[in-house]
Amino acid sequence: MADGGEQEELLSPSPVSPAKRLCSWPSPQAHHPRGVGSSCLVLGARPHLQPESLLDCAAKTVAEKWAYERVEERFERIPEPVQRRIVYWSFPRNEREICMYSSFQYRGGPGASAEGRRHWGRRSGRLRPRGRRGWGIPGLGAGAGAAGCGGEGLPFRRGIRLLDSGSVENVLQVGFHLSGTVTELATASEPAVTYKVAISFDRCKITSVTCGCGNKDIFYCAHVVALSLYRIRKPDQVKLRLPISETLFQMNRDQLQKFIQYLITAHHTEVLPTAQKLADEILSSNSEINQVNGAPDPTAGASIDDENCWHLDEEQVKEQVKLFLSQGGYCGSGKQLSSMFAKVREMLRMRDSNGARMLTLITEQFMADPRLTLWRQQGTNMTDKCRQLWDELGALWVCIILNPHCKLEEKSCWLQQLQKWSDLDVCPLEDGNYGHELPNITNALPQNAIHSPDSLSRPRRTVFTRAIEGRELHWQDSHLQRIISSDVYTAPACQRESERLLFNSQGQPLWLEHVPTACARVDALRSHGYPKEALRLTVAIINTLRLQQQRQLEIYKHQKKELLQRGTTTITNLEGWVGHPLDPIGCLFLTLTEACRLNDDGYLEMSDMNESRPPVYQHVPMAAGSPNSSESYLSLALEVALMGLGQQRVMPEGLYAQDKVCRNEEQLLSQLQELQLDDELVQTLQKQCILLLEGGPFSGLGEVIHRESVPMHTFAKYLFSALLPHDPDLSYKLALRAMRLPVLENSASAGDTAHPHHTVSVVPSRYPRWFTLGHLESQQCELASTMLTAAKGDTLRLRTILEAIQKHIHSSSLIFKLAQDAFKIATPTDSSTDSTLLNVALELGLQVMRMTLSTLNWRRREMVRWLVTCATEVGVRALVSILQSWYTLFTPTEATSIVAATAVSHTTILRLSLDYPQREELASCARTLALQCAMKDPQSCALSALTLCEKDHIAFEAAYQIAIDAAAGGMTHSQLFTIARYMELRGYPLRAFKLASLAMSHLNLAYNQDTHPAINDVLWACALSHSLGKNELAALIPLVVKSVHCATVLSDILRRCTVTAPGLAGIPGRRSSGKLMSTDKAPLRQLLDATINAYINTTHSRLTHISPRHYGEFIEFLSKARETFLLPQDGHLQFAQFIDNLKQIYKGKKKLMLLVRERFG
Repeated sequence: MADGGEQEELLSPSPVSPAKRLCSWPSPQAHHPRGVGSSCLVLGARPHLQPESLLDCAAKTVAEKWAYERVEERFERIPEPVQRRIVYWSFPRNEREICMYSSFQYRGGPGASAEGRRHWGRRSGRLRPRGRRGWGIPGLGAGAGAAGCGGEGLPFRRGIRLLDSGSVENVLQVGFHLSGTVTELATASEPAVTYKVAISFDRCKITSVTCGCGNKDIFYCAHVVALSLYRIRKPDQVKLRLPISETLFQMNRDQLQKFIQYLITAHHTEVLPTAQKLADEILSSNSEINQVNGAPDPTAGASIDDENCWHLDEEQVKEQVKLFLSQGGYCGSGKQLSSMFAKVREMLRMRDSNGARMLTLITEQFMADPRLTLWRQQGTNMTDKCRQLWDELGALWVCIILNPHCKLEEKSCWLQQLQKWSDLDVCPLEDGNYGHELPNITNALPQNAIHSPDSLSRPRRTVFTRAIEGRELHWQDSHLQRIISSDVYTAPACQRESERLLFNSQGQPLWLEHVPTACARVDALRSHGYPKEALRLTVAIINTLRLQQQRQLEIYKHQKKELLQRGTTTITNLEGWVGHPLDPIGCLFLTLTEACRLNDDGYLEMSDMNESRPPVYQHVPMAAGSPNSSESYLSLALEVALMGLGQQRVMPEGLYAQDKVCRNEEQLLSQLQELQLDDELVQTLQKQCILLLEGGPFSGLGEVIHRESVPMHTFAKYLFSALLPHDPDLSYKLALRAMRLPVLENSASAGDTAHPHHTVSVVPSRYPRWFTLGHLESQQCELASTMLTAAKGDTLRLRTILEAIQKHIHSSSLIFKLAQDAFKIATPTDSSTDSTLLNVALELGLQVMRMTLSTLNWRRREMVRWLVTCATEVGVRALVSILQSWYTLFTPTEATSIVAATAVSHTTILRLSLDYPQREELASCARTLALQCAMKDPQSCALSALTLCEKDHIAFEAAYQIAIDAAAGGMTHSQLFTIARYMELRGYPLRAFKLASLAMSHLNLAYNQDTHPAINDVLWACALSHSLGKNELAALIPLVVKSVHCATVLSDILRRCTVTAPGLAGIPGRRSSGKLMSTDKAPLRQLLDATINAYINTTHSRLTHISPRHYGEFIEFLSKARETFLLPQDGHLQFAQFIDNLKQIYKGKKKLMLLVRERFG
């Protein structure tokens, strides 16, 4: 927008601008005035039934097509009534154009042409808002276009409210200049404010606007909207004057002098300095102003050379785009930029030259984005949101370059600018780091040629490359012109040889061009307001695709036997249509469905909750007389979408390209889901699905496909759901075929390139560089889950689906998810259990167990527990089965600690309501499992086996013997101590002692390990042997002396053994003597000597590397040692000798030895 300012500023002279062309005074003989009194427009509103006068018809055409200066040059004498009608009709007549420049929200009807819109404007003259519904999604995040929801805060809606409230006053049209005042009504927080608004216009376009509100936004403010709509809706209430130069010409010298003096007096503070300056220049014969014939008139319209376009504030466009880019996709900026792209498309559809102009401004800011340099320097990829915006930018430039009525000089200028941008180092590549590997836009891929990798190499391809390649495309082909210009164009009766390829057998015209390029033509026609032409070309393209599909099917049938024997094929489409930068399938689909929208009358309908109403489609038959007249555009839309989605295509390289394939597929499917399938569409669906199933290399659902083919899981899920109510057998056949994931199943074979009738796959084997493989596998899982849910209760179908899952799904986590889903569906909380689906869940769970048995999986324990729960729901036979075949499903630890323990638990018995024989059968299986696991992994399973077998004497003895036998092997002291404690707890102290002795033989406790976790086990073992009697203690002490070298631990054991008498365990047949044991006699003497030696050795070890800060701790250690030394009768002498030796050996540590003398003498 132009900066706001007071209306008086318009009176100040300024350099000559396009809106203020120089106007020469005509000679008196050439002009015949008819009076200059006040008058209003009297011919503005005519009844619709009254024909327009010839004067109005001519004036409307001249006002729209000719600059007023040309009219003046062409006709020497123009009567005043003619001038008035030309000036009158020069103001825009269509409210839709005002709406387009005052909000992001308006979306015109599908491809409605500019002429069609103007014709609509002549009929009705105004837009009528529907109730409280707004105009669409909220617009800009800044300025007047952002407020409110449901469109109520948009400038256009606010302008309508201002107009309806009578806020527009003092409206005056002087020539090609409209002015007035608009008053914002007072609110609780704001007083009423009046703004002066001025609008210049020419040839039914607003060329400049000025408003006192100072609006800073891309689009017109509400006050400009209100004044414009006032002029359109109430033309008879607008005072009309001819251009001011015409009025001045009618004045004599006195009148002119009086006029100027009154004008200066009324505005002397603003215009007096300027008036004096102009007077000085006029009086100077050499001044520039006297060198020019005539004088500028801001009300006389534009000159012949001026560009005729709507006013667009370029600086605000730049600022807004720069602001949105700086936000990096946050705060909704991505949506705002997408809305700007949509506005460009709307302008193109209205054939408004500002579309290309606005896109140029946007592109300049995109190229100036500082993040491009940063990403290039750091070698990082741009964000997905940014990539999508750049893709849309490139697609829009393709549309502009392919404009069928673009002037050559304009096209050349755009191409030069695109080439300049493309040559910059920071210009993003078309497909990330892999953009150079896609074919040229103008080169169709031959289906039966052999390519080498070198022949497909391409130079660096940027987002603008496809638009630049559009320079080679033109619209002069006679066959193309006939296609787009007629609905009844058919093959001539006598065809020349060159024409036979241009029509199919039914005489329908074909368009033989690279499919994405042909679709880019359709998009260009549709985008530039040629909907009928776009439809005609779309039909020709679909007929071509049908013929290619039919021919490829015939070729495949001749080779079917050989291909089935080989079990593989090649890819005939190196460039997939789904995920393509030009989105060919989406373009064809939208072109066809827009012609069938029932509720699309040019509005973007919005509910009160600001939610878009889903589109409603109806069958629109093709034009009468056309070869396809029996078909509807809606069925064609469904057919072409199915052909594109079902195309067998190679997975592109690069994360973004692969993600784009998935995203584009989901977008197309979401659009397909909006179609309500009736009988005609169902027939189309069935026909195309059969063709895809029978198809050869062109179909991704064919019997044999290439290893690198993009999977069809998401597409098949839609087809399955859509077909299931109408043709269950076909839906299951198709979904089961689509379950394949060849990249994980097949390896590339040399046979792939052997057949001469197929394109050789030039794509190397690059797994695991499928960056979206995780997403594809999850979609495969979703397809399987959908089939399982639908087949509930059907044993035969469930068995077939189960086999497909087991064959094609390779992720244990996903199979486990499927098992959980099936289990949840089979066991609803509000109805009975479905046994068929429950058995499938169990089978899937068993497969997960087999898959993860020898691999690491952090969810393994969860899987095992779930499987036991599932088997419990199935019944006791399932539990018995997994117990008996545990070695193929579980590790020994899992089998004993989780599976068997849960199977024989009290909860399981109550859940299954088991009788005694069944409980015994389960317990027997669990014991057998426990013994087998103990034999296989005694270290981990011995204790669990003893626990499971404790109620059966024979089994318990066997488990105990396994533990004893394994003790000499790889069992650790901690495992043996644990089993020994269990045996003592169960009332077997002698067996516990035996196991503890074995554990002691495996232990080695160094002198400095006084916090070792096994210390408690050692103390427990000594206490156990002491309680059993003197003989057991005597047997254990040599083991303790051999294994334990820590002095503090040995002294603790010695102290405990001297406190109480041995033999207190109450073993039958034994009695305790009740006497305390002496340290001077066996077996404690050996322990005493070992303890003293341990203190001596530990002392020397600590003194080797002792620091002064540990002196106090060392003295306390010697104090504890003295307590042990003093236990024998000669202990004090032995300790004194020990201290003397220390003083002699470590006399260099004077401070430490001083502390030793102070404490011990």
